Amino acid sequence: MAFICRDVEETIRFYQEFLGFPLVEIVENRDYRGSTHFFFDIGNGNLLGFFDFPGHEHPAATETVGGVQHVALSVEAREFDAARTSFDKAGIAYIGPDRGVEDSLYFRDPNGVPLELYRERLGMFNGEQILPADDD
Repeated sequence: MAFICRDVEETIRFYQEFLGFPLVEIVENRDYRGSTHFFFDIGNGNLLGFFDFPGHEHPAATETVGGVQHVALSVEAREFDAARTSFDKAGIAYIGPDRGVEDSLYFRDPNGVPLELYRERLGMFNGEQILPADDD
């Protein structure tokens, strides 16, 4: 996935320093002079990309047909607990375990992108295997 961000530095701080996803590449966008294209390693062999488009208005993110409802990221229990503690300390609003969804934290990044941290092994959902088991 690749999203558009309002502020490159703020987005990098949030994903790398706050969530702990390392920034692995940052280059100039080949299609738009002065625009940046950058990627975070979000685990499990996946990258999350962002562009910025200086000078363009960025309306608030909205949930609509064809839009992103949220990006779900599977994390280990340790990472989930650390994120919740960090959110509480930083005063970042989230919806989560308190509403009966014990293994999920729903929140928005600084750009309004809706995210979920899901505390269950990759390929599992509600305790059931939904991806083939890794035979390695």
